[in-house]
Amino acid sequence: MLKLVLAVVAALMLVSCAPPAANDPYEPRPYVELTHPEWTRDAVIYQINTRQFTPEGTFAAARAQLPRLRELGVDILWLMPIHEIGVQNRKGTLGSPYSVRDYYSVNPEFGTLDDLKAFIEEAHRLDMHVILDWVGNHTAWDNPLVSEHPEWYDRDWQGNFHPTPWWDWSDIIDLNYDEPGLRQYMTEAMVYWVREVGVDGYRADVAGYVPLDFWENARRELDATKPVFMLAEFDQRDVHARAFDATYAWEWNNSMHAVAMGQADVGALFGYYSGNESAWPEDAYRMVYTSNHDQNAWNATEFERFGAGVEAAMVLQFVGEGMPSIYNGQEAGNEERLEFFEREPIQWRQHPHGDLLRQLIALKHDNPALWNGAAGGRMIPVVNTAPQRVLSFVRREGNNLVFAVLNLSPSPQRVTFTQGPHHGSYREYFSNAAATFDASTALDMPPWAYRVYVRRGPE
Repeated sequence: MLKLVLAVVAALMLVSCAPPAANDPYEPRPYVELTHPEWTRDAVIYQINTRQFTPEGTFAAARAQLPRLRELGVDILWLMPIHEIGVQNRKGTLGSPYSVRDYYSVNPEFGTLDDLKAFIEEAHRLDMHVILDWVGNHTAWDNPLVSEHPEWYDRDWQGNFHPTPWWDWSDIIDLNYDEPGLRQYMTEAMVYWVREVGVDGYRADVAGYVPLDFWENARRELDATKPVFMLAEFDQRDVHARAFDATYAWEWNNSMHAVAMGQADVGALFGYYSGNESAWPEDAYRMVYTSNHDQNAWNATEFERFGAGVEAAMVLQFVGEGMPSIYNGQEAGNEERLEFFEREPIQWRQHPHGDLLRQLIALKHDNPALWNGAAGGRMIPVVNTAPQRVLSFVRREGNNLVFAVLNLSPSPQRVTFTQGPHHGSYREYFSNAAATFDASTALDMPPWAYRVYVRRGPE
């Protein structure tokens, strides 16, 4: 009898340890470490708010702007949600793009599926990639899933559907990822847009509100179709292991804001960069930004948020560690908080920030020391005589070296450098002036000034 029991137990153990059936792609697969697509290594993200990007607010009109974006130098085009928007409990006239009525639809406000495909095809022809904003945490109240699969939705203490707790998101209701059917539906929908429409990945809205194991499995399914890029609206290191290439560097943005507003000194950035190097994976892409759709609409424009230090913040965004992201209109010096639920097209114009961004993107592409994650060089602090006001560091990769000095204060600073791997001859990137640094070299830095010194190859 004992032998029979042991045999049954052994058989059950073999069954429980058996790999999932080959015809069931939604069962968990063996973990593999995430690999970034090669085209992301020096990439810069550009976020498109289709509603406001052009006077027409359509994919067709946005497609006509792609040569300009290619000339600017950006690589990954992030489209805000492209799906049909719910009507029930809609906010404003046009509603929020983050209130999704149908995950397989295209918002007619923006055009047709063919218009979207044409946009993506043209972006690919110009050697750019396109990611979609994916809203996995919630749907519109009138999404058909509400009536077809009410069990896929979360309930409040009264047993009713409810918006995400604590936020004023009355136009949406939360999903429940305890349901396997919902997980399968969402995974299939994400794969559809990659396989059938040609998108190159996703920006995951409020990614941390959705279970990590869902994203990990979805990433495996997507990569089985083609290598994709995944950006999480989240600030947590473990999502980088098997789900996301990039996460929001909220702390960088908040620290830079505090410095620019005189609420903190350069030490606030030391804290961010220390944690980034010590606690996060070396190959994690941290998305650094001076504006995006949320910040612009609900908080402040980059001019309001960073004041006189806005250009210094933009420069640090590109020469420090991180994957830079630009919000549409920054190259035109947009000073408006764009409407979220209505049309308010960007007023395009020539602006010095356009030239600055073009130069910074070219520098990032050209110098591997500034590439993303482990492909680039770590920031090595260079000690200076005004450490609370002036940030100075070196990044190097092979024979490529960048020495950056930024006066992050409203007062002029004269500094010398007492320690660091910065000695040698350079060209200042923006002025092309020759410069040599040794133990006695001093720099005079006007308020909010920046200097970026570049050396290629051995001296």
